[in-house]
Amino acid sequence: MPLPRQEVDATTPKYLRDKYAIAGVGETTYTRGSGRTTRALGTWAVRNAILDAGLKPSDIDGMLDYSGGDSTSATFIAGDLGIRLNFYMDVVGGGSSTEALIGIAIGLIEAGCCKTVAIFRSMNGFSQVRIGGTGARSAAPVSGDMLHNRAYGWQSAGQSFAPTFMRHMYDYGTTPEQVAHVKMFHSRHASNNPKAYYKKRFTVEDVVNSRFICKPLHLLDCCVETDNATCVIVTSAERAKDMKQPLVLIRGVVGRCNKPRLDMHYQHGPISTVAGHYAKNILWPNSGVGPEDVDITGSYDAFTFTTMLQLEDYGFCKKGEGGRYVSDGTIGLGGRRPNNTSGGHLCEGYTHGMNMVIENTRQLRHDADDSCPVGPDGKRQHTYDYREGGCRQVRNVEVSANLGWANPATASAMVMRRG
Repeated sequence: MPLPRQEVDATTPKYLRDKYAIAGVGETTYTRGSGRTTRALGTWAVRNAILDAGLKPSDIDGMLDYSGGDSTSATFIAGDLGIRLNFYMDVVGGGSSTEALIGIAIGLIEAGCCKTVAIFRSMNGFSQVRIGGTGARSAAPVSGDMLHNRAYGWQSAGQSFAPTFMRHMYDYGTTPEQVAHVKMFHSRHASNNPKAYYKKRFTVEDVVNSRFICKPLHLLDCCVETDNATCVIVTSAERAKDMKQPLVLIRGVVGRCNKPRLDMHYQHGPISTVAGHYAKNILWPNSGVGPEDVDITGSYDAFTFTTMLQLEDYGFCKKGEGGRYVSDGTIGLGGRRPNNTSGGHLCEGYTHGMNMVIENTRQLRHDADDSCPVGPDGKRQHTYDYREGGCRQVRNVEVSANLGWANPATASAMVMRRG
């Protein structure tokens, strides 16, 4: 006789809250035409993260990475840096992999496999393998469910995701102008970020007047493709407190949560709902906080509307009110809950999600922007100056949420707090 099915209790892993930390972050420049291999870029980013944490290469004993046909193996990066690994894993994946691998790193350390894990993503996302297979190097051969998707003309991410936005517009009256505010706010944030590839500020009119890519997506609704590598280092809070940077603690993680149908999620409605609808039921109980406790968000912005859909389905506003939430000033610097303060994928650079985790880590350290003026007390004064080169550090930020995305049917997420 089969055993009764045990229901998942999302509060079970609460003993892991604040037990692990992001100890270091690193990245390369965000460029188009890096002139470097993904191996060289990855080594650069991992080395920067090690230096950021105040560690030596020999302190790293675990390494995880993710690729979409254009990256390089952890063993190559480790070898180039003189690191001997006790555990490594190369994962085929793109968006939503960052938070998922952070969760795996916690599990590895908890299991005693290693002590300090570097997670990296390296991609020549403009000059080599571009999303949709239009770069100098072709993407992986079409196989599996992709064969079915291509029959419907879904080759690029925009073509695959657009029906979700179209349905949201139909169901709730959401307008392209409302969602164009995401680009407007993110571009303002990027104008204060020396690292951002695009520093130009865009208006709502700029977005909706740009040419269509596939309806209802305009050119400026889409992210900027770049060449870059990024890295985060995960270790125990006990070890991290003796390292170089202020503590940034991991409260809870959700990795690779999906809708009832992942292969063809449009067969299981409502299609205007994304996987964050399910992920939130794990994220908030596990982290012990709710949307109202979060000071800043990092919501995956492959397109303007992906940010809107996630913020809505994770409960930052009611279902159907996402258009108003992203257009009323809430997500801008100085608003109730700024989103993607570095400019995100729309403006800083496209990294499959890791640059938003890096940015929120720096925000929680209170050192996201060293251009802010120093006051009489020796602390930086956070002015929210929207002029180019102004300050983007959020005042008194204590809790952040990162919302990962691979497609409408797949989600990952993480809550962090200042230690």
